[in-house]
Amino acid sequence: MTEPTPDPLDRLRKCLVAPGEVLTGAVAGFDGGDALVLLDGDAPGLPSGRVPQHELTWRRVRHPSDVLTVGQRIRAEVTMRGGPAGRTLLSARACEDEALHRFLLGLGRGDVIEGTVSSVHRFGVFVRIDGEPAHPVYAGTGFINVPQLSWSRFEDPADVVAPGQRIRAEVLDPDTRRGQVALSLKALQDDPWDRLTVGAGDVLAGPVTMVVPFGVFVRVDPFVEGLVHSDELAGRSAEVGQELRVRVLEVDHGRRRVRLGLAG
Repeated sequence: MTEPTPDPLDRLRKCLVAPGEVLTGAVAGFDGGDALVLLDGDAPGLPSGRVPQHELTWRRVRHPSDVLTVGQRIRAEVTMRGGPAGRTLLSARACEDEALHRFLLGLGRGDVIEGTVSSVHRFGVFVRIDGEPAHPVYAGTGFINVPQLSWSRFEDPADVVAPGQRIRAEVLDPDTRRGQVALSLKALQDDPWDRLTVGAGDVLAGPVTMVVPFGVFVRVDPFVEGLVHSDELAGRSAEVGQELRVRVLEVDHGRRRVRLGLAG
């Protein structure tokens, strides 16, 4: 009778650790772009810690010796146990700014914060959270990805928020290694699917909001759009902004989808 094959995912779960555990030790040497660390409690000459190059510092460096010296004492957050050669993988940059590290560990998923929009970009929005320490790199400790800005469709994040605007947002994920906390404005807004009143069989008119190879999307509610599949269009073309009379074929709340057909 053979032993069952270990599940690699189970092994990975045992290796990964929750953020916040900090170890101390001394830099023992360098291995390529990584720093080897003799952790407190290690046997002399047998460093069990490794700081990968991308986890060394917030600054751009060519080699770990640009920021560390052999024998230097460091604090670093544990990211994984049992990494390559059985070493404990560490993040020195997570602890580089002690005040920032402490601030991020004090935030939890579901917390509601207040802050000020510091900059708006096509890829997302930076936010200075009330009480945060100055960030060493970013324009603010908080960051809102574009899909978390609003339930409404918009072309540019600048259509939703502006620099200097005060906001309330929900914490999604504090990340000590990135020195950042993911936020959501949408989480504090009413979910339009909770109050959607259209149902199968309803006939209504709405504008085309998007034309795709497999059909067109039509707005059936101020915040909800449904798909008229190309099979339902029967060769008829439509343009963005054009109003179509449609029949609701199916409303799938679980998958957040509305299937539509033409109503003649």
